[in-house]
Amino acid sequence: MIQLSNLTKAFGDRVLLESVSWQIVDRDRVGLAGPNGAGKTTLLKMLAGLDEPDRGGIITPAGLTVGYLPQDGLAHSGHTLAEEARLAFKPLLDMRAEIASLEERLGDDTVAEGEHEAMLTRYSDLQEAFRREEGYSIDLKVTTVLRGLGFSPEDMDKPTETFSGGWQMRIALAKLLLGRPGLLLLDEPTNHLDLEARNWLEEYLSAYPHAVILVSHDRFFLDAVVTRITEIGLRTLTDYTGNYSAYLKEREARMELLRQRKREQDDEVERMQAFISRFRYQATKAAQVQSRIKMMEKIVPIEIPPERKRVRFAFPACAKSGRTVLDLRHIRKSYDARLIFRDVHLHIERGDRLALIGPNGAGKSTLMRMLSGVESADSGTRTEGHQVVMQYFAQDEATRLDPALNVYQTLAGDSPIHMVPQIRNILGGFLFSGDDVDKPVRVLSGGERTRLAVARMLLRPSNTLLLDEPTNHLDLDSKDVLLDALEDFGGTLIFVSHDRYFVDKLATKVIEIGHGDALVYPGNYEEFLWSRKNQQAPPSPLRSSGETGAPAGALRAGGPAVKKRPEARRPAAAVADTPVPTYDDRKRQEAEARKLRKAQDARKRRIDDLESRIADRERAIREIEEAMSAPGFYHDHEAAKPVVDRHQALMWEVGELMEQWEQLHQTNL
Repeated sequence: MIQLSNLTKAFGDRVLLESVSWQIVDRDRVGLAGPNGAGKTTLLKMLAGLDEPDRGGIITPAGLTVGYLPQDGLAHSGHTLAEEARLAFKPLLDMRAEIASLEERLGDDTVAEGEHEAMLTRYSDLQEAFRREEGYSIDLKVTTVLRGLGFSPEDMDKPTETFSGGWQMRIALAKLLLGRPGLLLLDEPTNHLDLEARNWLEEYLSAYPHAVILVSHDRFFLDAVVTRITEIGLRTLTDYTGNYSAYLKEREARMELLRQRKREQDDEVERMQAFISRFRYQATKAAQVQSRIKMMEKIVPIEIPPERKRVRFAFPACAKSGRTVLDLRHIRKSYDARLIFRDVHLHIERGDRLALIGPNGAGKSTLMRMLSGVESADSGTRTEGHQVVMQYFAQDEATRLDPALNVYQTLAGDSPIHMVPQIRNILGGFLFSGDDVDKPVRVLSGGERTRLAVARMLLRPSNTLLLDEPTNHLDLDSKDVLLDALEDFGGTLIFVSHDRYFVDKLATKVIEIGHGDALVYPGNYEEFLWSRKNQQAPPSPLRSSGETGAPAGALRAGGPAVKKRPEARRPAAAVADTPVPTYDDRKRQEAEARKLRKAQDARKRRIDDLESRIADRERAIREIEEAMSAPGFYHDHEAAKPVVDRHQALMWEVGELMEQWEQLHQTNL
């Protein structure tokens, strides 16, 4: 057990934590919540021993190992990737080196017999300890974790200094996971991970054998991993059992209760003050006045956390585009000898909401640049539709801000006149308030620049948005502002995001990028995963050139999806003959996907209804059983009989409802 005892931490006049007591037990999965600047990272640093509390202490068991992953700033050099990852097992590596040294010395005939006997004993002990600590599976563990975090087999022998900052943080995360500390502290571990790596990390942390405390702005990740949310605010720590979604509901219920108590307290104080003011100078009421003064002195004012403002606004008006927005045909792209796209067709229509997914380096940003016209393909055509007003948000958009302007001027310069009154509200939604709006862009941090770039984008009129990882460096509240705006956006949306919740909320189609191809899946990310899980690969009847069938539910980007056998690549020229489905074909496929989603939604609603009815019946059964267990219940047979009959009827009804519930869960759609 790790325990905080009367801990206080402040920076100048600003108190983050005051006389806080809190505890963590083994296998806890805790997510820290609270607004930016509340002290989440500071708490992690104190638990890691990198910062000291002003008063109080942190009590930890003897021998506890602590691993801490900061948000950024780590770098590795001097080893290959595999060698660096193996350093997580340094005690075992030292043991293995000693075993090898003993094996060499045991073969030396000149060693004295007594020393030889001692070496044999030591060798036997080391072998047993090495086996017990699973030393023989070091390489397997290293490969499993590195592959799970997105490293390829070719990366294993690369020097660590050749990896970029995001990959450096993945290396640090891999070493932490391999070391398996008793307390794992993670500050934004998903910042540099793609969706596949995030999914893998969710499963790994869910099965992690020790305590985990993490900070994350990925709502889906928090829901999948944590079992407790601890909120930092009003100089204390408040625990909420359950994941992040449960925390939001419980927090709102608690806040409503707290607001009610605050209103009642204010009303009571107001009444006492009115009494004191009215009768202060009347001798006959002196005792009552003094009594109320003493009561008021004892009242501890109830503090209400500041309301988190919900900023909502509409995009500036822009004329509609034509039915076709963008059309790519026979797109081929490579960098030197590395092929990114072989022969891609992509047809985008007005109102499409496309999420591009795939591992880092697969070509998502390359495709976004080609769609925007910033970069051209090696071959193929790009056709832009009628009256398309496009806005492209690049990954490095923050670096394009004018450093000479301040925050407010950056937004005001590109804003339509009618949007100017909303600028301060929008800046507040992205954590720029008060004097922050007068800060020069040149002094902003990387995260602040990204938030400002996103805010600027929301003020520009357009009917087609191309967004490449707009959620990087945004906290949960800022993501909600962006998400609300994009959900109400009436134009065409194409985006890259590694935030699962963001993708699920916005996408109506998913494009999987990889292996030189782009496959379109109707539906959101959850439905894309379902399609991949249930994919079939019989020989395709479409062609007889040795191709195999595409994953179930997938379409070739703008045409039928075609998976290729690695050993039987068809020539690029043959792709041109692939028939492109008609508009009616695509609409029919989309209608089938919508029909499937409706059936799944209806099934879920039916399950939820059954669960609610079962809970109601079981509650009624418990109440009846309490009445039946009361002394003397059966003395009056006539009065007891209807209650017993009702109990029996409810038991049968619960059984029937449970049977329906089980049948629905066994149904595969």
